[in-house]
Amino acid sequence: MRKLNFSRKRDAVLSVLRSTNTHPTAEWIYNNLKSEYPDFSLGTVYRNLSLFKEQGIVVTVANVNGQERYDGVVTAHAHFVCKKCGSVADVNCFNDSRDLDERIERLYDCEVDRHSLCFYGICSSCKHKSADSGQINDASV
Repeated sequence: MRKLNFSRKRDAVLSVLRSTNTHPTAEWIYNNLKSEYPDFSLGTVYRNLSLFKEQGIVVTVANVNGQERYDGVVTAHAHFVCKKCGSVADVNCFNDSRDLDERIERLYDCEVDRHSLCFYGICSSCKHKSADSGQINDASV
């Protein structure tokens, strides 16, 4: 692993990512920083996110509509991805999931370093919008 040298832009990317629970895209991060750093580029964001992932301080949650969604919280927790609007939300009812890791280790005689759990479906907001507009809610979309 490469050691991360301090950089104001690098620190800003990580700070913006950790300041939200929306699980943003690289473009979202870029758009939130470009006014503060006029010489900032989207490539800078992608390079720093790649370094952060390599260091284990950022994870990719899911690929939604062709864009990676990032999370600055790397402790074990699950996510829910809405197939209609693309929102990504933390699911906090699996906070202590070490027992799941241990079960997999026993079943498959392996060592689990980490795991990712992601649920996909229709979020509450989209579900209610469909119901309010009289549309049939088809979860197979």
